[in-house]
Amino acid sequence: MQLLEIAPEEAGQRLDKLLGKYLNQAGKGFLYKMMRKKNITLNGKKCDGSERLKAGDQVRLFLADETIEKFRSEVSADVLSLEAPEVIYEDSNILILNKPSGMLSQKAREQDISLNDLMLNYLVGSGKITPKQLRAFRPSICNRLDRNTSGLVVAGRSMSGLQIMNQAFKERSMEKYYLCIVKGWVREKQQIQGYLIKDHRANQVRILNRPADEAQPIATAYEPLAYGKDLTLLQVELLTGRSHQIRAHLASIGHPIGGDTKYGDPELNRRLRTECGVKNQLLHSWKLVMPETLTEPLSALAGKTFLAPVPEEFSRVQALYFKNPSR
Repeated sequence: MQLLEIAPEEAGQRLDKLLGKYLNQAGKGFLYKMMRKKNITLNGKKCDGSERLKAGDQVRLFLADETIEKFRSEVSADVLSLEAPEVIYEDSNILILNKPSGMLSQKAREQDISLNDLMLNYLVGSGKITPKQLRAFRPSICNRLDRNTSGLVVAGRSMSGLQIMNQAFKERSMEKYYLCIVKGWVREKQQIQGYLIKDHRANQVRILNRPADEAQPIATAYEPLAYGKDLTLLQVELLTGRSHQIRAHLASIGHPIGGDTKYGDPELNRRLRTECGVKNQLLHSWKLVMPETLTEPLSALAGKTFLAPVPEEFSRVQALYFKNPSR
């Protein structure tokens, strides 16, 4: 028999979800059968898996140790040997991280190392969560950035933090601002509309000016902050969160982002690489403003603003091309 006592960061999830993470190699049918036969109980009583867990709840597994080990895989040793991420903010429910360019937000393949892995490494390595706790609840990032986009990523450290932040991103109540350096001079603050259609095989999108089958409506707002030699530093607000939206939308109006090899201008990219050592697209998730409507346990963060330091590549380009850089 094994006893699982629910920690505060695990509270809020359904029992069947927790069991699916703890016995992550077992099928759902097996788990429900064990609950029906009272081989798995909650607080000493029969359960069906739909119960919402609270801190201090006790889940008992009346199963042989061999059976439990058969249906459980441990945390990968690779995850526990990584460098720590740059933490912008942390409490017991969320973390806000500064993702570097060139790193995946989450794994695309098993062998990938992602920001999510670095976050788990940091929490385990600092003793803030144990490998045993990861079996029942794994903290996870809530928003993704493209591999070559840097900046702010939010992670849920507790179940309630993960759920509230996921909802904020889903409802678009989280204000998201980016900095980017684009080709040409953008003269006015604007909000532009369009429709985005994705080619999944090529991992590329196209922007249309009218509705079409499978095309999703998009909205992007931008404001020029500084001008350089045939370049503009823009602040962009992401009003809808579609794949590659900022990169493709700006390119569609003649202002591709510097360093962007998929939607950018090859000649500009070559010049920035040669003269400024730019290796990634000059797009940075710079600022997040938390919703005013945040509920407990995150209500103290309502309306707060978080900023990520601007990458060195931006500074090199601005030093060479901008007379009065503002960032």
